[in-house]
Amino acid sequence: MLGRCAVGASLLAVLLTAGCSRSVDVKQALEVAEATRGWYDAGIVNGKNKIVPSVTFRLKKKPDSDLSGVALNVVFRHPPPPGTNVEEDWDEVFIQRADFRDANETQPLTVRPEKGYTGDPPQSRLEILQHSQFRDVRARIFAKASSSQWVEIGTVDVQRQLIVH
Repeated sequence: MLGRCAVGASLLAVLLTAGCSRSVDVKQALEVAEATRGWYDAGIVNGKNKIVPSVTFRLKKKPDSDLSGVALNVVFRHPPPPGTNVEEDWDEVFIQRADFRDANETQPLTVRPEKGYTGDPPQSRLEILQHSQFRDVRARIFAKASSSQWVEIGTVDVQRQLIVH
């Protein structure tokens, strides 16, 4: 009987400690750094030249933050048309876990959604960027640690330039 009480008390102590652990303010702990952006040559798809938005960045964390990794959701949206302030969702990419390995930052993270723009050959990728129906794209980066809520930690406007790598 005494053994069961000791096990019960130990289990209760573990549960209370886990429930009282300090939550991390992801928005305050993280920074999007070294962002490069542009349009990536996705090759020929269904006989058409295709380009997709591409954003590469690192996450830096404050040295005192207790994060080993975060989940990311990068949402690609069209900026609001003139006269409105509502962005239009376009595509998104989920990264299950970005780990902090080198000091307090991640390795470079490259995010490219499936959606993009296509043009019939001989239209070049550069001509696709200059087309009258081409719309710019913005990447909004959301992060969360364990059971926390998603919070936006950065915004990157994708530049109208081709990425060559």
